[in-house]
Amino acid sequence: MNNNQFENNNHVILKGKISKLPAYSHTVMGEGFFEMYVDVQRLSDEVDTLPVTISERLITDFKIGDEIGIIGQFRSYNKQDDVKSKLMLTIFVKEIVDPNEISEINQIYLVGYICKEPIYRTTPFGREICDVLLAVNRAYNKSDYLPCIAWGRNARFVRDLGVGEKLEVQGRVQSRKYQKKIDETHTETRVAYEISLSSVIIVDNDELRYNYDSTDADAEVYIEAK
Repeated sequence: MNNNQFENNNHVILKGKISKLPAYSHTVMGEGFFEMYVDVQRLSDEVDTLPVTISERLITDFKIGDEIGIIGQFRSYNKQDDVKSKLMLTIFVKEIVDPNEISEINQIYLVGYICKEPIYRTTPFGREICDVLLAVNRAYNKSDYLPCIAWGRNARFVRDLGVGEKLEVQGRVQSRKYQKKIDETHTETRVAYEISLSSVIIVDNDELRYNYDSTDADAEVYIEAK
């Protein structure tokens, strides 16, 4: 199978302001990769602070507050600690572009497979929500496991879909703070990253094919607070 065909399964484009400068993360095949954070403005007054992984070959003289345009992919990787496996999420930069050339502030397009039963619920204010975990094929027999949230009629649409259903979705990447109870007297502020869906389409699925790794798919979707 041609690995290049997976490039179109996962496409992110966004522009924002650098809020945390690159810090060394790891090296692959002699190429160093760094982690940074970018603040992306929503249409409202809220800001999404998103994790970004960037190659040393793309880093220039970045400064806090610099506006940046990014084309890349939303990726996941598995982080094991002493207790459980955690699904970590990041925007992997493939290209840095002039932010003035980007018309959409924050847009993601995915083609993937439902790999867990959707979870439907309503908020205390009556809004309908459905959580969907998508497995998105990547080159070299890898898959990214990406948490998505559908709202309203999209939530009602996806709640009855089964594991293995192939979807084409669009939306935006967002950050969300929440409180995690540690014990009877302590809580921690944590940050989750997810895709807020604006469009969901079922794709003809003549052959179910994704690189399923139950360890990754069953990992807790969690990001450590900065």
